[in-house]
Amino acid sequence: MKKYFVIGNPINHSLSPKLHNHWFKQNNINAVYEKIKLEENEVKNFINKIRNQEINGCNVTVPFKKTVIPFLNKLSPEAEQTQSVNTICFNNGELVGHNTDIVGFQKAINKLNYNAKNKKILILGAGGVVPSIIFALNKMEVSQIILSNRTYKKAENLKLQFNKINIVNWGEIPEFDIIINATSLGLNNETIDIETSNIGHGKLFYDVIYNPAETNFLKNGKKLGNQTENGKFMFVYQAFEAFKLWHNIEPSVNNQILNLLNDD
Repeated sequence: MKKYFVIGNPINHSLSPKLHNHWFKQNNINAVYEKIKLEENEVKNFINKIRNQEINGCNVTVPFKKTVIPFLNKLSPEAEQTQSVNTICFNNGELVGHNTDIVGFQKAINKLNYNAKNKKILILGAGGVVPSIIFALNKMEVSQIILSNRTYKKAENLKLQFNKINIVNWGEIPEFDIIINATSLGLNNETIDIETSNIGHGKLFYDVIYNPAETNFLKNGKKLGNQTENGKFMFVYQAFEAFKLWHNIEPSVNNQILNLLNDD
């Protein structure tokens, strides 16, 4: 039986096992997918288990999307450009890091029938998934990307990578069309300490968190008369791409999948 994992810290919220195990069953694949919480000093040893084929592949979530890179043989062009890996494959004796978050985010925004071209984007956070979101937004030809992070230095590091972004201090809210919560604030019912009551309506509030389905950030956006969307479709589509890389099969994305995730 093949073994796949998602690694991260925290990891409790992840619905990846539910999704991948459903797809295994649907496609008659003899495999199991589990989640595992690791400390940073355990990552190398875990990756070596993929190299030795004790484990067949893994997904990577916060905070290890960059941590895993030195232990891999090569990166896909997208993973190279973002320096962010969320899927690891074993191909011809080599460990290859991929980034399926980019296409996951793009497909999720397209599904909303939302045209992001020439829109102003405010991103809260500078963590693991943010390079992928910036990369995807640039492909969508947005007019401006503004970044705000509690630790200013982390935002500056991203500006070295994507020099066209602008940085504002945490709590400062410039004009925007889309605001994206890419922090982990909301996983445990936290409230983001920024003032959004003066922003008006007709905006898109997007949260990369998908479990819980409605964070305080989204509740607040809705209360102010804005469109809101959680990260469920981004999650499903990045998983779809990972599944395709591992098994060369396109799994189904339908209402049954969404109901499966909603039941959690």
